[in-house]
Order: sequence, then structure tokens, then C-alpha cells
Amino acid sequence: MSGLLDTPLTTLQGEPTTLRALTRGGAALVVNVASRCGLTPQYTRLEALQREYGARGLTVVGVPCNQFAGQEPGTAEEIAGFCSATYGVTFPMTEKLDVNGPGAHPLFQRLSEAPDASGEAGDVQWNFEKFLLDTDGEVVARFRPMTQPDAPEVRHAIEEALHR
Repeated sequence: MSGLLDTPLTTLQGEPTTLRALTRGGAALVVNVASRCGLTPQYTRLEALQREYGARGLTVVGVPCNQFAGQEPGTAEEIAGFCSATYGVTFPMTEKLDVNGPGAHPLFQRLSEAPDASGEAGDVQWNFEKFLLDTDGEVVARFRPMTQPDAPEVRHAIEEALHR
């Protein structure tokens, strides 16, 4: 799946990019996010992971998505302002994308092929599903929305991805 690193994306600021550019060759934790979700406080723990592991080569990449109960209705500017002011988010964010269905972005078409710990692949279940990619762009772990970003199994997978 290393082609994932070169999948065309657009930043929340409207600039063309790729995962490779966003991660500067490091590992990535790609998370579909939303501002009006019961899981939105996970931003705090995602930012903590970015601060803790960023210097070692991890980049959290937030991907706003409005497909789950319309919980990310804002404009790019509103999303950026909310994330910065409310949670102090410093990690990169892409433009709002669809993660499921016929309009799913190619990145998520590929990510959703990866199984979670129970062996289940397929559609993203809800906001804050997490995909961990190693430095080669291979999906090495998938965590469902209720798994906290700093859960022991996530930290363990990050440590392993950074040592590959």
C-alpha cells in the first residue's frame, strides 16, 4: 500500500499535498475527525501524541468528514479555528473528505481495506477511526473510533511503527 504516501490530498488551507509531504517521511496516524461529535475530545489526546512522538517521526493527520450525522458541517476556516482555539491542534489537517461510499476519497478507499485487530476490514464505522501507517506507507494497525488515541495498544503500535 506504499502508494498511499503519494495519494493527492489538499490541506485544510487549500494547498495541494500528499501524505509523504505531510509526514516528511515518517509514520502517520490518519484519523477522520469531526468537531461536533461525542468523540471530539479525542483531539486532546491526538495532539498529545503529536507532541510526544512528533520529534521521533510520527505525524497525526486529521481528516475532517461530515458523513456521520453531519457532525463536521463547518467551512475549512471554521474547522481550523475550532481545532486551534479549542484543542490547540498543531498537526496537519486535510480538506473535508468522504471516507465511505461511492464518493470516498481514494486514500480511504485504500485504508478501509486494512483490517482492525479482530480482522474486520471495510467501511469506517464513525468519526475518529484511526489508521497507523509505517514509514513505507503500509497500514500496520487500524483502531476503531472508541479506542482512545493514547490507549496502550495504540502506543505499542506507534512504537513498533517508529522502529521499523
